[in-house]
Amino acid sequence: MTTRSWPLAIGHHQTTEISTRSLVESMLRDDATIDAGALYDVANLLGMTDQQVRLCIKRMVSDGQFVVEGRGRKAVLYATDLLRSTITPDLEYVRFMYAQDRGGAPWDGQWHLVAFAVPESSRAARDAIRDAIVRLGGAPIQGGLYVSPNQWEDKIASVATELAITEHISTLTTTDLSVGGTGQPRELASRLWPLEEVAERHRRLLTFAESALSALQRASAIERLTIAIELAAEFTRAVDPDPLLPPRLLPQPWIGTAARATVAACWAELIKVDAPQRIQLFQWYADVIAEVAWPASVRS
Repeated sequence: MTTRSWPLAIGHHQTTEISTRSLVESMLRDDATIDAGALYDVANLLGMTDQQVRLCIKRMVSDGQFVVEGRGRKAVLYATDLLRSTITPDLEYVRFMYAQDRGGAPWDGQWHLVAFAVPESSRAARDAIRDAIVRLGGAPIQGGLYVSPNQWEDKIASVATELAITEHISTLTTTDLSVGGTGQPRELASRLWPLEEVAERHRRLLTFAESALSALQRASAIERLTIAIELAAEFTRAVDPDPLLPPRLLPQPWIGTAARATVAACWAELIKVDAPQRIQLFQWYADVIAEVAWPASVRS
């Protein structure tokens, strides 16, 4: 893992942690290749050494994730299907996030609960379904019982089927939920989810995104690429643990809304440059950010 104190435009310095492997994966272009020269240039800006990058490439080639043609900075890395199938972000999640921020996904007052009682003999499946529920934003109420304000039944069913534990899963919805004597929705949300921790991650994201937006106005091509990769890392760090609670359940104004709006502004600025063979990272977010930056009425 490499950390870098990035010289932010407003004079603030913030450490961004990016692993060498994450950097390599982020540099994948639309044609599933990576230009080694650009990879080393960005790595150097992030404080990584050429040796770090070479060792990482060697490991990923050994793992069957890349094939390399050429040597050193003139080499081209070709991603295999194995790598491409594992690094695509959940754009449905990102779309839902921004729909909530725009008021396009109001809460209907329904709480969605899932309970599981997977036997000890299937401990791995039990751990896997628990991890999946938490990734979907579920909060524990008591042993084996989790809740979310968002519809998740289809996703839960899909994971349960994959793990072959469907018979151990129960789901229900209710508008009348009380936990430990607390029944008011916003108080419930504050009790069940670590909202201050989520907010702090978004404060960090907002600080970075504001400075990145300013820096982009005068950044070189390699600097823009570096900012994009750091921005993606900070965005992921902030939103991965976010349960995406509807605005009605959150303190207002919610810092996440401002942070993600500033990130969208950064991406809108980044994708203005129509470079040949853009990195795939740009393409993944381009359509989603276009929807956020320019409403449908404007785009049409």
